[in-house]
Parts: sequence; C-alpha cells; structure tokens
Amino acid sequence: MAEKATDTPQNPGPVPKDWVPGLIENLRFDLPAGFILFLIALPLSLGIAIASGAPPIAGVITAVIGGVIGALISGSHVTINGAAAGLIAIVYGAVNGLGFDPATGDVDLIRGFRAALAVGVVCGIIQIGMGLLKLGKMTNIFPLNVVHGMLAGIGIIIMAKQVHLAVGVDFSGGMIATIAAIPASFANMVPSVALIGGISLGLMILWPRLGRIAQFVPAPLAVVIVAIGLSKALSVPDAFLVSVPTNIADAYLSPDWSQVATPLFWKFVVTYVFVASLESLLTAAAMDKMDPWKRRSDMNRELIGKGAANTLSSFVGGLPMIAEVVRSSANIMNGARTRWANFFHGVFLAVAVVAIPQLLNMIPLAALAGMLVFIGFRLAHPKEFIHAAKTGNEEVFYMAVTAVLVVVEDLLIGVIAGFVLALVINAVRGVRGVKAPTEITDAGEQVTLKLRGAHGFLNFLSLRGVLDDLPPGKALTLDLSEVRYIDHTVHEQLHDFEGEYARTGGSVRVIGKDRLKSLAESHVAALRATS
Repeated sequence: MAEKATDTPQNPGPVPKDWVPGLIENLRFDLPAGFILFLIALPLSLGIAIASGAPPIAGVITAVIGGVIGALISGSHVTINGAAAGLIAIVYGAVNGLGFDPATGDVDLIRGFRAALAVGVVCGIIQIGMGLLKLGKMTNIFPLNVVHGMLAGIGIIIMAKQVHLAVGVDFSGGMIATIAAIPASFANMVPSVALIGGISLGLMILWPRLGRIAQFVPAPLAVVIVAIGLSKALSVPDAFLVSVPTNIADAYLSPDWSQVATPLFWKFVVTYVFVASLESLLTAAAMDKMDPWKRRSDMNRELIGKGAANTLSSFVGGLPMIAEVVRSSANIMNGARTRWANFFHGVFLAVAVVAIPQLLNMIPLAALAGMLVFIGFRLAHPKEFIHAAKTGNEEVFYMAVTAVLVVVEDLLIGVIAGFVLALVINAVRGVRGVKAPTEITDAGEQVTLKLRGAHGFLNFLSLRGVLDDLPPGKALTLDLSEVRYIDHTVHEQLHDFEGEYARTGGSVRVIGKDRLKSLAESHVAALRATS
C-alpha cells in the first residue's frame, strides 16, 4: 500500500477553501496564527502610534478594524492589516503640519491628529474609487529601487526620531536638527529609561538567534515582558510609560474637517493615498510569492478593502493602515492558511484593549522606541543598498537619491525625484512610450510572445496587461530576439512571471536572451543588446 502523502512546503496539499468553508476547514491553523500575530501586533501598534504623534490607542484601533473588517473584504489571503512603520513619517508630518498654529507658533497634536483623521477618511474613499476603477496594477509603473529608496528613507527617519525617545529625551524638530541632536540626547539621557531602551533594542537583535524559545515567544512580546519588569524594578515614572484610556469609549476622536480646503490638507491626501496603496499592493504581491499555494491576490479588491477599512478607522480615531510585510510574513511562517488569521488577530486585539488596559499602561515608551529603532534599521539596512548596487549603478543611484531626499526634504519630493530620474535614464536607453511593443502568435498549444524595442518600468503596465491576457497552461515562448533594452524592474517582473505561468500548468521558454548583455551581476539586472 502506498504511503499517504504529507503536506510539505513543496507539496502543501489542496488549496485551502475561503470564506465560511475556509473558517471551518482551517480553524486549527488560523486561530493559533492569529493569536501569535496579536502578541506581535499589540506592542508594535502602540509604538507606531506614539511615533506618529497620535494617541497610543490609535494604532490598536487600526489593527482591530484592519483585522476584523479589512480581512473580510480584502483581496489577499494571508496578509495582516494594521498601522505600519512605513507610514510613520507621513502621519507624523500630517499631525504636526495640520496641528501648527501660525498665530502662536505652537503645535496642537490633538488638533493635528483630528485633521489627519479627516485626511485618512478622504484617502480611504479615494482608495475605494481606485479599486472600482481597477487601478490595482499601479505597482507596475514604479521602478523597484525608487520604492526601496523610499522605504530606506523612512527607516532613517524612524531611527533618528526614536533614538531620542529610547533614552528618555523629548525632542521635536526638522530631520537635520533631529539627527544633529542625537549626541546631545545621549548626553542628557535618563539612565533608567535609556537602560530599558538599550535592552529592548538588544533583545530585538538577539532574540531570533535564541533557538527554540524564539519560535514560541515573539521578540516584541519578550521585549514588553522584560521592559515591564525593569520599569517596576527601576521605579520608572509614569511620564515614561504608555497611556491608553481604561474606558475604550474615551479613545474615540472624530475627524476635524476645518482644513479640508487648504493645499496642505490635499498634499497629505496625495501622500497618504500613494504610499498606503503602494505599500499594501507590494506587500500583497510579496506574500503571494511566500504563500505555499501561490494564490494570487485580487489587487483591485485589495484597494477596495483597504479603502473601506481606512475610512472606518479614520472615522473612529485610528491610523491609516496597510498590509504590513513583517507581520504578514510572520503570519505565513506560523502556519496561517486563510484571511481568518487576520480576523482573529483583530479580535484578540479588541479583547485586549477592553480587558487589560491597565497592563498596557505599564509598558515603557523606551521599549517601544527600541523596537522601532530596530525596524527602522531593517528598512534602511546597508544590505538593501548593496542589493541595489548588484542590480546596476543606475539602480543604486535611484535608491540613494530617493532615500536622501525623503530624509532631508519630503517623502513625496523624494519619490517624485527618484521617479523622474529613472524616467530620464529610461528615455536615454530608448524607452519612449507607455505602450509595450509586443506581438502574440497563438498556434494552439504553442504560444509565442515577442517583445520588441526597449522595455522599462514606464511601459511595463502595458506589458503586464499582455501577460495577464495570455492563455494559461500553454507552452509559451518568450522571444527577446528584437529587444534593445530591458530595465531591472521589467527583468525582475518577467522572471517572476515565469514562475507564475508555470503554476497555471504551462511552461516558459526564453529565446534571444543570449544577444543581451547584463549590465550588472544580478540575475535580474538590466539587459542591453550587444549588436
């Protein structure tokens, strides 16, 4: 008798059912995964809200709505919704910018946050409209290393701001001043607070290396447990601890629409929509690759789901949300199979803020700051720049310019500058239009897709549409014999498509690539014709 097949990463078994049948079928997987994600998300949600200039409970509200509501209407299967480090710089800028009173020169954080809630409502409505207009392919028109540069710049901003809080110093100012003031903050640190901040950062770095215990206790939970014990032992004053309402009804803040007619308000609307939508779609695409069943997210529905959840979250005092990559990755690694893991993580968070608010108020702010310094470093890790360099000198240039301008000027300015720079270099390489020059020959089981001329991120949206319309399960020949140039973004997307198409039961054979020279050492570096 043949042995019964077992589920493995290479043979994960039948595709899990969705919706109510999926709830029943996969409860034993999704419920424990949701609980683990709750343990990770709780401290991070509090820390992200504080770093954003918002009330701490706002981050938890976001995760609750993103989990309970967002999970049920989103287009992805295993992503986790919530407040994210990638949005800290934007929300902080909105809170401070919209809360500034020119008459006094002071910033009213509550006024600024309520105005930022109005921005979030408008952002959510626009995202719903984008989904209905089927703009879920928008990720395909941005050069990948400009996006990576944006995230690296955000990481630097997070680290620079959170270092002060980690040592017990309250500092606010522009980014250059914030970075320049770091030595002074170390000189004026509160020793007990700095000890907690340093130990928290150290635990985030070392915890994954501790073997079996790290598999059962998430690093953020370990940080919170240790930090609470240290704060009690060191008698840390309440001013350095989290403060959330003991009555959840007191957490409600309504949007303030008084600045809706100002240019600053709409500047933040554009920034919110751009970054929140882009990050969510990129995360969904990344999780599709990690998903053992390689299920493909409905990106238009993903926009609708995030838009609806963002609108509701902002109406009741929460932060804007995205599908967050670290928590989503942890969700898959902890065995989640369907959207119900996201739902359960939201339910557990809702129970926690109602049942244990006193425990939340024992968490030191420095512990949350230490976690965020670690997250910021991961976003701006030198290996990200090294990886970009391996894809080409032009690519690392896009990334560096974007990151620097995000830090010293503005996030939107940095991204626009990186995009324009990439656009100019693509034009020099011969990419002159938004329509990809292609030709399809369908001979039954044999299909040929011929690419001609130059292909860059600008015309990949057109090419992506062509790829999506190819009949599945055929013997596909990708003919590059008349291609003059393919940039890194298109090359990487084509490489991913080969795997996608194979999962439909088809096969991909590439011809004509031998006449193209790689412009860097990466296997997905830009290609240029040698003759």
